[in-house]
Amino acid sequence: MAIARRSGDELIHADGRTVGKLADFWSWACSDLANNTMRGVLAEYLVATALGAATGTRTEWDAVDIRTPQNWRIEVKSTAYLQSWAQSQTSRVSFGIAPASGWDARTEVTSADVLRSADVYVFCLLHHREKQTLDPLNLDQWTFYVLPTHVLDERCRLQKTITLARLESLKPLKTGFVGLPEAVSACAEGSRHHGGQAPDDRCRAT
Repeated sequence: MAIARRSGDELIHADGRTVGKLADFWSWACSDLANNTMRGVLAEYLVATALGAATGTRTEWDAVDIRTPQNWRIEVKSTAYLQSWAQSQTSRVSFGIAPASGWDARTEVTSADVLRSADVYVFCLLHHREKQTLDPLNLDQWTFYVLPTHVLDERCRLQKTITLARLESLKPLKTGFVGLPEAVSACAEGSRHHGGQAPDDRCRAT
């Protein structure tokens, strides 16, 4: 089913009477941006926005999280030190990287192969550590790590999760929000040239 993008001004109504707006529901349901679910969706939106791929609507189930105008397939993973709930200490930072049998939303076919379908992984860390000033909408509180998928396949083939320290040992491109397009481009083109000379040495397995 084709999903039209909504503005938030759409009316919620019953018996011909308006009882609210769609934006009211969004505010009620989606204001907790620090919980795992909404933070993950926000991270996807931030990466899609940086890459010019945030038109239309998010596809809930697909083999990859983002498909860019350049036909790059991007997987987005997010984590944070702070959560919405009470914490006695900050959370241990790790990301999920398990291969999967992805369902392609365009073809409605589930792959028989268990693999990592993306060209590039973008790991999004909400790095801020003070709850009183935590603001996921402040992009200065985020750090992004960009890595070609082939590096994960070569160095972490069957691994299901990866710690931040292990991720950093793979030498991803580390960037803020503004640098995401350049970092993803370098790694995506590096993936296409894998097996030959990659355009950016930092986007190759060592």
